[in-house]
Amino acid sequence: MVALARLLATHAGAGRVTWIGLRPARLAELVAVTEVEVTEAGLTGDHARAGRRALTLIQAEHLPVIAALCRQDHVTPDLLRRNIVVEGINLTALRHSRLVIGGVEIALTGPCPPCSRMEKALGQGGYNAMRGHGGWYAEVIRPGRIRVGHTVVSKASEPPAT
Repeated sequence: MVALARLLATHAGAGRVTWIGLRPARLAELVAVTEVEVTEAGLTGDHARAGRRALTLIQAEHLPVIAALCRQDHVTPDLLRRNIVVEGINLTALRHSRLVIGGVEIALTGPCPPCSRMEKALGQGGYNAMRGHGGWYAEVIRPGRIRVGHTVVSKASEPPAT
């Protein structure tokens, strides 16, 4: 029998960043970028601030689920107001973990619930469509740069420095 700790630490492989968005002001439209500097305060050009909610992540695999739940053909990341979209790795399974994205290290700090604006952005039922699929808040541990295409791995599975 495999120990639970080992199962929790085992992933099929690395994920990757597929989209990055900046929220220049609280209600401003998101600006998609391919690369961004990450500081303790979050993404440069984003209105977030340092701490447990410095940036937000969501899984690409959840976008079609959200679309289906709110009867849309598709949902684009900018509508959801999250900073980073990743694919290929289960963020929920990485709760309470540290992740390495490119040279940046972050700590997933908790689920990111939908806001009431999702009803306007996604239509009737948009708020409930996002529940359980809204992504994660994260704190920046080690600043650096993130770009689309960077791998996303658990700090526990990161190869040792040589």
